[in-house]
Amino acid sequence: MFTGIIESLGEIKSLNKEGTNVRAEIIATLLNEIKVDQSIAHNGICLTVEKINEDSYEVVAVKETIDKTNLSEWLVGEKVNLERCMKINARLDGHIVQGHVDDTALVQSVIEEKGSWVYLFKLNKPSKLIVEKGSICINGTSLTAFNVTDITFEVTIIPYTYEHTVFHQLRKGSQVNIEFDIVGKYIQRMIAN
Repeated sequence: MFTGIIESLGEIKSLNKEGTNVRAEIIATLLNEIKVDQSIAHNGICLTVEKINEDSYEVVAVKETIDKTNLSEWLVGEKVNLERCMKINARLDGHIVQGHVDDTALVQSVIEEKGSWVYLFKLNKPSKLIVEKGSICINGTSLTAFNVTDITFEVTIIPYTYEHTVFHQLRKGSQVNIEFDIVGKYIQRMIAN
């Protein structure tokens, strides 16, 4: 479990195909706090640390993960949001995030508003799982959605989030990972049955 509060930015050092999988090597400032078998969210994708190197660590994404996320668009040298698992005795500053990406969305526009940025996103398919002023996880970042329709929504990014997450890399046409609020997913499942 995660909170959607990004701890650090990592840099993609290498990406290698291994059959249908992709092995990613990540350079991270929190390397001395990472151990093998630990789950870390990478742009909201929960991946398990398999190996620790001198200046990096390695994770492997399977075909299901690659098909459902923006991982296939990652580039060497690009930054990724990093968050280690939530501690049970810690504050939940964001919202409950699983690191299980539900879908991807495309950035439709980025508007700078004198100290903040408004991002408009378009989902791949309509969804009732985003509500006005509800939580949404974008590339692992817990945010509040507004101007919600079945297919689009907006978020506002403050300067701290802009500088300390991958939002400063996003442009019109960028693909992002989306995780809907877990509570909404369970409610939808109960109503459907």
